[in-house]
Amino acid sequence: MSGGAAEQREQQVRHLVVLDVDSTFVTAEQIDLLADRAGSGTQVAEITERAMRGELDFAASLTERVATLAGLEVRVLDQVRMQIELSPGAAELVAALHERDWPVALVSGGFHEIVDPIAAAQGITRVRANRLEVVDGRLTGHLTGPIVDRAAKEHWLRQFAAEEQIPMARTVAIGDGANDLDMLGAAGLGVAFHAKPVVAAQADLAI
Repeated sequence: MSGGAAEQREQQVRHLVVLDVDSTFVTAEQIDLLADRAGSGTQVAEITERAMRGELDFAASLTERVATLAGLEVRVLDQVRMQIELSPGAAELVAALHERDWPVALVSGGFHEIVDPIAAAQGITRVRANRLEVVDGRLTGHLTGPIVDRAAKEHWLRQFAAEEQIPMARTVAIGDGANDLDMLGAAGLGVAFHAKPVVAAQADLAI
């Protein structure tokens, strides 16, 4: 088989790529930026760091951190989104995946209100994240709906693979924190990106 034919055949074998968002697809942690606006930045950043190292239960720690946001005006979400930058190479990766017709998805312990527009700008339609409760134009300090935690990330990896009829052996998961470990373990290739030591040690590949 010629090199060109082999390359064409490889491109026809589709893979699914699922990325964590905070400190993976983007450089920041959404909850930390929001907490800075609420005056709880130092406290929340410490909890975030411990959760990502696997020292705290993610869902419980997220609930605790979101509680500190009570009273913030909803317009702050747009302001924080404008602060967030894609990680170097993220846009190029997504463009290359689109070119190959490989589905790409984002699964985030962050928030739909911030992630959705970032994903849309990159042509990503599969997004799962948490939702912040808003009443009378202000955050209540609560979430609505199920929390996207470690188990949920693996669930959505498997769900997206099933929807695309892509075997798990041809899935790639990329993340940095302890709440990404289940999906990194379930994927055909689990990639730790600028990850905490506990994650880098368990992933198939560490960047």
